[in-house]
Amino acid sequence: MHMTLEADYAVRFVDFLASCKEKTGAHTISEQTQVPLRFTLKILRKLVDGGIVQSYKGARGGYQLSRSPGKITLREVIEAVEGPYVINRCQKDDSPCGYAESCRFHRVYHKISQMVRDELDAYTFALPEEKI
Repeated sequence: MHMTLEADYAVRFVDFLASCKEKTGAHTISEQTQVPLRFTLKILRKLVDGGIVQSYKGARGGYQLSRSPGKITLREVIEAVEGPYVINRCQKDDSPCGYAESCRFHRVYHKISQMVRDELDAYTFALPEEKI
């Protein structure tokens, strides 16, 4: 199991923006994180929609975090681009799996998914000097 490339990039963007003191343009984010601009814009749009990043238009526009880095969890960022974290697709609300109720592993999948969600919630984007 692994995160999607899109989620990995989203984490990079939020981590980068956490270190920025002012609005930062998409070109700069793209260059500094080494992610193609087109993909950067797509992911930034999802982060804006997820309430993690704010977008500003115009000559002095750009992107910045919508709240303090210490208030943004790793789970929020991943779920902003991937949707709710589950270990097995049958746990998704829109899953066509009719086997979930009788599956003896369904409870185990749910428990593991919750453990991972809890662990992801334990990590924020606070910079080391902010954790003091």
